[in-house]
Amino acid sequence: MNLTAEQQLFARAGAPRIGVVGAGGLGVHHVRILRDLCGERFAGFVDENPGRASQVASQYQVTAYPSLDRLLDEVDAVSIVVPTTAHHAVATAALARGKHVFVEKPFTVTLAEADDLLAKSRAAGVILQVGHVERFNRAVRAAMPYVDGPRFIESDRLAPFNPRGSDVAVVLDLMIHDLDLVHTLVGSPVADVQAMGIPVLTPQVDIANARLTFANGAVANITASRVSRERLRKLRIFQRSGYLSLDLAAGTGEFFRLRGDFDPMQLARAPRALEEFVERVVLDAPEGEPLVLELSQFLGAIMGRTKVAVTGEEGREALEAALRIVTAIEQAHAVMKAGEGQQPGATGA
Repeated sequence: MNLTAEQQLFARAGAPRIGVVGAGGLGVHHVRILRDLCGERFAGFVDENPGRASQVASQYQVTAYPSLDRLLDEVDAVSIVVPTTAHHAVATAALARGKHVFVEKPFTVTLAEADDLLAKSRAAGVILQVGHVERFNRAVRAAMPYVDGPRFIESDRLAPFNPRGSDVAVVLDLMIHDLDLVHTLVGSPVADVQAMGIPVLTPQVDIANARLTFANGAVANITASRVSRERLRKLRIFQRSGYLSLDLAAGTGEFFRLRGDFDPMQLARAPRALEEFVERVVLDAPEGEPLVLELSQFLGAIMGRTKVAVTGEEGREALEAALRIVTAIEQAHAVMKAGEGQQPGATGA
């Protein structure tokens, strides 16, 4: 890894000493990145699976601690990458010891848990950041300077089935990435939610579609599936100044905007070629592994050099939207079942 001068600060004396809780499929990348970013300031990690802990410790030449308490004895901050059901308990233990906390998405299982962690972090006076890594996607970073009052957003996130995350609905597993992105782009509270989804391979909803209406009138149509043959992560943003098309998987994007010197009245007189009134701008941003950028932002926030990328409050907003969608899907299913029960011949003579 080629480290920037700022990132090299994280390995110097006085930088926060950090550890990772959970070294599974995603957690191992936190171990790898934080080891490289922080050098000797990376304390190590803890994982409840002894075999997994031994494997990761050997592969990355880092310390595997026997318990969370032992790790917390040695660090100023932790990155929590455990199943969502354990987020609240692990974060509570860290906050009780006055540690800065990075917790992967979704923030918690319930809003009550989220509110509890927010209150605990404020009382402890520490940083609490939620891991919504798509904000650091190269295409998103390139698009942000051109985003100006989106009115309609269309998002598609499709993926083959992966057992990791299948203990929750696809809304909390995959769609929540896009809920955070859309809320960031629109900058307005969600006013109304309509949604539908079905289970396919698991007891949970595996494919879902949601239509969100925001308080400022903007609308977002979001689809997420974990039963697709191919991977697809695309975001389309429509606003008065033009149209942005982002390929999140490739990290690329384009902005089609109206030319400043074009008179719209000309379109009423005769057909015109698209190129005469639309300018194509290729979107670009510096390369960078999104998770490296995200964890660097967290370390920088602890040191007072950067702002918190995704605050606990913002993580709660994404969770609230996801839970509203899950509830809307459940209500839609209940209406469908009630309607099926009233079909002709469904009742006795």
